[in-house]
This record gives sequence, C-alpha cells and structure tokens, in this order.
Amino acid sequence: MTDSQAPVAAASLALADLAATASLAARTAALARAGDVIALRGDLGAGKTAFARAFIRARPGGADVTEVPSPTFTLVQVYDLAPAVWHFDLYRLTRADDVWELGFEEALADAILLIEWPDRLGSLLPAEHLDVELTPGSAPDSRDVRLIGTGDWVGRLDGLAGRAAISAGTVT
Repeated sequence: MTDSQAPVAAASLALADLAATASLAARTAALARAGDVIALRGDLGAGKTAFARAFIRARPGGADVTEVPSPTFTLVQVYDLAPAVWHFDLYRLTRADDVWELGFEEALADAILLIEWPDRLGSLLPAEHLDVELTPGSAPDSRDVRLIGTGDWVGRLDGLAGRAAISAGTVT
C-alpha cells in the first residue's frame, strides 16, 4: 500500500476452491490494462502463482499459452500478449534495485505486471496498484482474499469484487 494521501478501496472475499480463485483472476485480467501493477501477496503456498496462471490464461491470447511456469528461479517470465504480461517472482531478490536488471522499467512502460513478493521492492513498488492478498481459507483449496486498490483500481474494484462489501477511504 501507499503511505501518501491517496484514494483507496478495499474488499474482502472468501473463495471456496481453486475454480473460484481462477474466476477472480479472470475477472481481474478482464479489467487490467497496460501500465497496471498487481501485487500478489501471501505466504508460500497461498495461491499467488495459481492466481497468476489463471490471470495469464484469461487474457486475450492467453488460452494459447501452453505452459505458465512459476518464475521462482528465473525471477521473471514475459508473455507476449496484448498488452504483454510480465510475471515477476521476487522471493529470491536480495536488493530492491536488482529489479531494474530484470526489465522492470520496460515492463512499467507498456505491460501488465504481476508481482509475487512485492514487499521485496520496498519504495520501488508503484503507489498506484492493486494488492491481492491471499491467505488459506478453512477448507484445503479455499482462500480468503483482500483486495486493496489505489489509483485507477479504486474505480475498477467494484467490478472486480462483485457483491462483496467495498470500503473506500484514504490512506494516510
């Protein structure tokens, strides 16, 4: 999240299973556009990569992508969609400035960025982004999700969250 005074909206959702997680990812993909940053937060095994896979496959042309590997070892995977989707996994990043060597600036200019472990970026994480915080739910494949939108995502969050209650305010 941002520490400046910026509009913010938040919603909480309970996702019953992997299909519900994929559905949320597909709805997010439908609303995403070039320049968007989607920060995927959660512990190991929380479902960040599953969300990213479903997101990529839901984008125009994404159904033709045969493999969507976790970028844990490569740190970034680029998908030539319209616009391109850059999937970052920054778990192994040791310094935030190292992200520039991965093409971060290029991605910010004209792609959609999915970023696992966005906390590794520190102040380099753009203030305007969508946080998708995933935590395990009560059943094995269920997830609790907290969506926090800043910037343009404030207006788009209602369409993304569906019937979930959305709270709006300002982050100070």
